[in-house]
Amino acid sequence: MIYTVTLNPALDYFVQLEQWNEGGVNRSTYDHKAPGGKGINVSRVLKRLGHESEALGFIGGFTGHYVKEVIEQEQVSTRFIQVNGDTRINVKIKSDTESEINGASPEITEEHIEQLKQQLELLNEGDVLVLAGSVPATIPADIYEVLCTEARKKKADVFVDSSGEPMNKVLKHKPTFIKPNHHELGDLFQVKLKTPDDAVPYVRELLAKGITYVLVSFAGDGAILGTTDKILFANTPKGVVQNSVGAGDSVVAGFIAAKAEQMDLEQSFKFAVATGSATAFSKGFATREDVEALMKEINIVVMERDE
Repeated sequence: MIYTVTLNPALDYFVQLEQWNEGGVNRSTYDHKAPGGKGINVSRVLKRLGHESEALGFIGGFTGHYVKEVIEQEQVSTRFIQVNGDTRINVKIKSDTESEINGASPEITEEHIEQLKQQLELLNEGDVLVLAGSVPATIPADIYEVLCTEARKKKADVFVDSSGEPMNKVLKHKPTFIKPNHHELGDLFQVKLKTPDDAVPYVRELLAKGITYVLVSFAGDGAILGTTDKILFANTPKGVVQNSVGAGDSVVAGFIAAKAEQMDLEQSFKFAVATGSATAFSKGFATREDVEALMKEINIVVMERDE
């Protein structure tokens, strides 16, 4: 079974403006609402790819009810823990530039965290646990390492997509898979990375910690996937980017789906990159049909191989 954990979900409110009028009244030309949160996105994309998962995490209030209702309408299973206060609202404004206002998270208590840990007692060997997104201020920053440690004891695979201190802390506990973008990878090592070649030494360093797969995205400049045997490069297929929300989460979902279908390493990488691109090129999330079409445009090149 695949379980996704979203500690800091949101109701995302997207607003389109012809022009931003600072200090004045702004009227939207288009708006819409959607559930937000990286783990939630992974579950939604997995469903579109034909794979079941269960979405876990913390929700509350009328906004949390909306998030849960929409996800379940898409036939994604949920087992969210109810907290006091409302799930945050993130406002994403698009005019001549793009801006975001991320709302404050509700308080999450030690009791709520214990409930989540009890849920994860159900993990078995071969299950997949996805830890994705930011950690609210009311949760200890080591939460991912705690959950990762327990999951690995049960021989479950752990996929982590986060940044900053939560990502840094989890690395020593040997998650199965991590997916930083090149900015996040640079932040981990306090360097600036401009090209995939620049990232290779740092991918090697992460693999040496015992991580099985390190996938680094470079947006339109492609992606690299490192294993102990080799480091691969994949180009990004051509297309018009319409949606930057959820593209990285789609890469994670694509890789999980590919491995569940026992694709080999190169096909899994190609499927993951195609899934991220399919989401970026659409107004929603990737579909299986679009992913399979885009795979034909992706070439995999071996950058380095261990002799």
